[in-house]
Amino acid sequence: MVKTRFAPSPTGFLHLGGARTCLFSWLYARKSRGKFILRIEDTDRLRSKKEYLEEILESLVWLGIDWDEIFYQSQRLSIYREYAQKLVEEGKAYYREGAIFFKYQFDEVEIEDLIRGRVTFRELPKQEEVIIKSDGTPTYNFACSVDDALMGITHVIRGEDHLSNTPKQILMYKALGIFPPQFAHIPMILSQSGGKMSKREGATSIREYRTQGYLPQAVVNYLLLLGWSPGGNKEIISLREASQLFELKDVNKNSSTFSQDKFDWLNAQYIKLKPIDELTTLVKEFLEEKKFLPQGVTLDYLRKVVVLFKERISKLADLMDWGYFCFHDDFSYSSDTQDILKRKLSREMGVLIERLSQIEDFTKENIEKEFRQTAHFLGLRAKDLVHPTRIALTGRKVGPGLFETMEVLGKEKVIKRLRRLCDWWKERD
Repeated sequence: MVKTRFAPSPTGFLHLGGARTCLFSWLYARKSRGKFILRIEDTDRLRSKKEYLEEILESLVWLGIDWDEIFYQSQRLSIYREYAQKLVEEGKAYYREGAIFFKYQFDEVEIEDLIRGRVTFRELPKQEEVIIKSDGTPTYNFACSVDDALMGITHVIRGEDHLSNTPKQILMYKALGIFPPQFAHIPMILSQSGGKMSKREGATSIREYRTQGYLPQAVVNYLLLLGWSPGGNKEIISLREASQLFELKDVNKNSSTFSQDKFDWLNAQYIKLKPIDELTTLVKEFLEEKKFLPQGVTLDYLRKVVVLFKERISKLADLMDWGYFCFHDDFSYSSDTQDILKRKLSREMGVLIERLSQIEDFTKENIEKEFRQTAHFLGLRAKDLVHPTRIALTGRKVGPGLFETMEVLGKEKVIKRLRRLCDWWKERD
C-alpha cells in the first residue's frame, strides 16, 4: 500500500511551497488509494509554537486536505533514543559530550528520483553527524529516517531543497537495516522576478490568503498549476478531479514561477462560478469576520451588492475597497476626480434630483430613462451627468454600471448623496 506523508515544523505559518508539497503528497496517496500521514516535527522546543500548529492544521482543513493518521515527534522521543542506542551498540554511532554521533559509512549513493530521474551523490559534506542532541532530542535527519521507516512511508514527496538530506538519510536507513522509500523532489517555486520567494512576491501564508478573501478551491487549483497540469490546456480543475488524474511522472522537472496576476485571475473565475446565494453567504461571513458590515444590512441588500460586483472582484476583500460606498456614507471624493468636479453643475444636479425623486419604481430601466431625458432637457450629453453622478454616489471615477448601482443604493440614498455633492460645490463657490 502506498503511504505518503507531510511533515511540517510548527515554527512558522504554512506558506504556498509547503502547502503545494502537502497537496502533491496527498494527491498521490489518494490517487493510489493509499494512506496519507501528517507528522508534526515539533522537537524544537524553543521555536515550536501552538499558534503555528493550529494555523497549519486549520489551513489544511480549509484547503480540503485530510489525513489518515497524525503523529507528533515530541511524543516519540523515547523511540529515537532507542534506535540511536541500538546504533551505538552496533558500533555505528558513539557518545561524545552528552550527545550521540552517527558515523557515515559512505560509498556512492544513487537514487531513481520519481521526478528528477537518476541522481548520484558522490560525497558528503562531513563524515559524522549528531543524531541525538545533549538535551535528548533528535536531529532532523535521524528522526525523519526512523519515522519514515516505522510509519511505513513508501514515497517521500518533498521540495528539492531537501535533496541534500537524501544521501544522509539513505545511509541511516542502511545502518538501521531498513529499505529506503522512493523519493520525489519537487522543484522550487520562484518569485515573479526569478529569485527566491519573498513576502512581496507570493511568500504569503495560507492564512493570509484566506483573510484576503481567496477561495480555498482557487488556492488549491493554483497550487496544482505550479508544477503540474491536467493536460488539454485545462486550467480550472477541482481537488476531486485532480485526485483522479495526478501522477508524479507528470510533475514538471523545472521550477515554476509564481504569478500574482494569474492567481488573482483564477480566484476571480471561482468567484464568478459560485452560485449567487452561496457567494452571498461567503461574503456575509467574510465581512462580518472583518467587522465591516454596519448594523441593519439585510441579506437581500447584500445579495444585490454581490451581484453588482461579482464579475469585477478578484478576491472578497475587494468589496471592502471598491464596494465601500455600498455600506458606508463617510467616503471622500478620490483625488483623481477633481478634474471632473471642477465643472460645477449644481443647478443641473438639482434638476436631476427633482426628476429622480418622482420615480416611483426605482429600477435601473426607469432610472436610465429619466436620467437620459433629464440630460437632453438640460442640453447636456449623458456622460456630462454620468461622471459627477458616479463620483457623488461612490467617490470614484470608475465602478459598476451607474444605473445598476443607483438601483442597489436605492432612491433615498441616491438623492442624499447627490445633494451632498451640491453642498460640496456650494462650499467652494
